[in-house]
This record gives sequence, structure tokens and C-alpha cells, in this order.
Amino acid sequence: MRKLALLTACCASLSAAPTVTKLDPPFWWAGYSINPVRLLIHGSGLAGATVKAASKGIELGEPRVNANGTYLFVDATIKHTGSYPLKITTADGSTTAAFEVLAPLDPSGRFQGFSQDDFIYLIMPDRFANGDPSNDDPAVSKGLFDRGKTRYYHGGDLQGVIDHLPYLKDLGVTAIWLNPVYDNANHLNQKEKYDGQPITDYHGYGAVDFYKVDEHLGDLAKLKELVDSAHRIGIKTILDMVANHTGPYHPWVEDPPTPTWFHGTLAKHLNETWQTWTLIDPHATPLLTASTLDGWFIDILPDLNQGDPEVARYIIQNTLWWVEATGLDGIRQDTLPYVPRKFWREWSAAIKKEYPNFRVVGEMFDGDPGLVSFFQGGQARFDGVDSGIDSLFDFPSFYPIRRAFAEGKSMQDLASMLAHDYLYPSPNNLVTFLGLHDVARFMNEPGATVDGLKLAFTYLLTSRGIPMLYYGDEIALPGGNDPDNRRDFPGGWKEDVKNAFLAEGRTADQQSVFEHVRKLARLRREHPDLRQGAMKQLGVTADVYIYTRGEAIVLLNNGAKPARVVAPAASGTWHDLLEAVGNIPARDEVLTVTLPARSAAILVRR
Repeated sequence: MRKLALLTACCASLSAAPTVTKLDPPFWWAGYSINPVRLLIHGSGLAGATVKAASKGIELGEPRVNANGTYLFVDATIKHTGSYPLKITTADGSTTAAFEVLAPLDPSGRFQGFSQDDFIYLIMPDRFANGDPSNDDPAVSKGLFDRGKTRYYHGGDLQGVIDHLPYLKDLGVTAIWLNPVYDNANHLNQKEKYDGQPITDYHGYGAVDFYKVDEHLGDLAKLKELVDSAHRIGIKTILDMVANHTGPYHPWVEDPPTPTWFHGTLAKHLNETWQTWTLIDPHATPLLTASTLDGWFIDILPDLNQGDPEVARYIIQNTLWWVEATGLDGIRQDTLPYVPRKFWREWSAAIKKEYPNFRVVGEMFDGDPGLVSFFQGGQARFDGVDSGIDSLFDFPSFYPIRRAFAEGKSMQDLASMLAHDYLYPSPNNLVTFLGLHDVARFMNEPGATVDGLKLAFTYLLTSRGIPMLYYGDEIALPGGNDPDNRRDFPGGWKEDVKNAFLAEGRTADQQSVFEHVRKLARLRREHPDLRQGAMKQLGVTADVYIYTRGEAIVLLNNGAKPARVVAPAASGTWHDLLEAVGNIPARDEVLTVTLPARSAAILVRR
């Protein structure tokens, strides 16, 4: 009897009641295009579990549990709004998980998308402004805050963005792009080191929870407040998302919900080789493309397997959850080419089904227009797939912009790059830029000057595409490669000596660039041709570039000396909106103007 009692006690110690630590998604909406919604319950002791709802507002399908008994999938068919606690029961006991069904947001003024009419401003929240010092060093993640260390949290947050929306409105911004707000690890990242030192994932790309805002930035309610506040003053919100990989410390890495959740495992996986050219090669075999599509980024970031139906469904639902929970207008999708295009087709279709006006811009980090254009939606490629992706970043134009206006190289490279626009289904929907968070700043280029920066902004805000500005470039903020290009915006912290959010806190050069950008944004807003007009190239030399946007004529002199410019134009008097050359008469459908060195004119007929 004593032996039997000991055996019984031993078996009892090996079994335990189920526990639930997480439910994804924590809530959903009635009347939504995805119904049923697939719930993923994370916990322990879930083997053999049944799941029941407390009331009849939802119906649950048959649960499926992974081999470890740590993840349970169950479909919930939504009928009515309300609170529906889920009861999870096994032979060893039961527990509950909270789940809610909400009414959808009022779509008025939300889910707007973005277009050529917009002027986007990229913000890295941690480096923009500290609006709430109480979340600088949260109790749950102590020791990650230090403004003296370039790869630690600096205290910028969502409240800081809210506080400076009037600044952005005054500048002429119509949309903001926020780097990811996902929850990151609550400790130092010991896997990704620089100069032997661990870092933090302050940038947001090291997600450990795809359904939570990082505590250093705020919470979901604060993010929705930001979106609503921006909408009230006519500014849209684009949120950065990552579907290619997780952070290195995501719980899935050690315990995946399915055996094929990732490409490979922590112990055995392919390394990313960046061979994106293989993806447009009609002769490439799966063996050739495997490391690009399945490799772990920098051999550290676990690569999600969108070929697993559960992974694909999880990502699609998660994307839609962020949109509906906050009222977003667009998405910037990170590392676009490293995910199969068939998935993007499904993902894009799911977004457009619920939000027809919504728009996505994808990151294809390459200067080859043949490669970048392959990933824009609008037509099926050799693989029979139309990705459905609305926009790409115009990296092919970024490089000649830098060479011309910073280094003083030939303008012909820039004009010739635009000759490749025939490759794109929608070249006018490309997002154009002078800089962003993954490259050194414009002012770090050899030969860069304030005059060159202003001329580059003139091109950016008068040429085809959707212009984007990286925070701080409007005040000529310097900065080398990452992380130097992610300096704190001066004045975003109460202890800062100078506040460049205010005119009196800027140097003469900073004020000059700021005023120039603000003026260009205003002109673009007041003259539809500068946003929507067809772009036609009239002439280009090493120093001079002439093109039209609709009826407007743009003249750029990138040279160190004044240039005599002759351009075809309808007879009459032409007025320079930039006031560099005044009023110019055109006779016999030709105008002649002497353009000062490193200057521009935007001519409209009176």
C-alpha cells in the first residue's frame, strides 16, 4: 500500500491543471470579413483540452493542441458583441481566458490609405520626443534606458509624437510613418552585439509579442489616441510591420506552435544571403532561392514560414487587428522580398477586402529598378503572381539623388533612372526619399551642403511619386551609419539645451532648410500639378535638369555657377513660385532664364 501511495503521489506531481498565459487575438469584431477568427492560446498542460464559451455570442470549433501541450488553436465564429470568457478544461482541471467581441470602429476619417497627394514623415518614436518620462525605465524592463548609449532606449514615446503633431502640421506633413511599436525583449539583446556590446531593440524590429505595444512607448490605447489625434488635424498614420521574422527572444523560438512555424530551428537553419536577384530569375530553382526566402536575417532573426497555413493565418489576422484596433491608414512592410509573393497576394487581398482604400508600401532595399519593380502589385509576373503591394520605396532613385545633390555628380543619372519607370505598374505610387533610418543621413555624404539639401528637397517635392522625409532632415540633422543616423531630435527632451521644434532653437542653416521644406510643402498643397501632374523630361545636362509637372515647369541648376536655361513654354508670363528668378516672359513658345548657382525655379503661367 505504501508503494502504491508513493506511485500515486508521483503521478499527481507530473500532471497539473492547464494554465493560459496568452490569447491571440485578445479581441475581435462583429461583422468582420474574417469570421470565424482563429484563436491561438498559449499556456501549459493543454493536451486533450476542450474549450467552451461562457455564452452563445460566439461558437467554437474543435480545438487542436500541439505536441507539447503549450499551444491550442480554436476557431471562434462571431455572432454578437460582448465579453466571452473561454473555459479551457482537461482531465486535470480548468482555467479561463478573457476574450471580447467589439463593435467595429466608425470608418469615417479612418483607413484612408495614402497617395501622391501626401507628404510622409518618418518617425523613430524612441528618438523623436519624450512626452512621458514615467515610461523611460519601466519596472518590467529595468536598465535598458540610457541616452548616453546609442543602442539603448532614449525615452522617446508615442506621447512625444502626439505632443508634436502641431509641429508636423505646420511643416506641411500629411502622413506619419512610425517604426514598429511591437513589444520587445525586457532585457539586453545578447545575441546581436556591436563591438562586443549587447544592445536593446529600441527600434522595434525585435518583436517578442505581436499583440502588444512596447512599454517604453506606451500602450494600445495611447497608439489609438495618437492616430485619432493625427486624424483630427488631417494627418494620416502609417505603421511599420514585420511579417518576415520575429525577434530572437520571441517565445516561439524555443517552443513553436507548430513544427513548421519557422524555417529551420534555432540550432539548425539557413543564413540569409541577400541574393534577392534570384527571386526575379525565371531560371532559378528552389534550391537557389532557399537561403533568400528561408534564411534567418543576420543569422539571428527567426524566419517565419508563411507556407505553414497557421503562420499565414496568424500574420493576416494580426495585421488586420492592428488596423481595426487603431484606425490606421497604411502599412510599411519591412523586408518585403524575403517572404513568398504568394503570401503577399493573400495578405494584400485580405486587407483590401476589409479596407478598400487602405495602402501598403513595401521595403525592397535595392538600387536596381528591374528588381524593385518586380514586387509592385498591378500585374502578374512570370510566376503568375500579382503581389497586390501598392507601393515600393524608390531606392533606385535614392542613390542618384544622393550622388547628384550631395556629391555634385551628374544630374543625367537621375533623369536616366526615371527612364526605367516603364518597369513599374504604378511609378507615381512609389515613395521617394532623401534618407531613412537604414542609411547615413544626407548631410553625412561627402560634399553635402545646406544648399544641396535644399535643392534635393525641391526635386523630391516636385517630381513624381509620394515624397517622404526622415525626421530631422528638415533641419539638416547630421549622422553617419546606424546608429548615428538615429540621433535624438534636438528639443524632444526637456533637458536638451536647444529646441529645434521652435524657430528660436534652430541655427540659421537649420531654419533655412526648415523654411524651404515648409514652403515646398505649401506649394505642393496649393498647386495640384505638383502632386498629380504628368512628369515630362524636357532637358538634362550634368548640372541642369528641366521637367514639367502638368503645366508647371521645374528648373534645377545643380552647378556651382549660374546657368542659362532655355525651355519650351506656352507664350505669356511665367511666375517663379520660389522667387529665385521672378517673372519670365515666354515668346514664340520659348522662355529663357538665368538660374543662379545651386538653385531652382518652379514656373507657373499667370
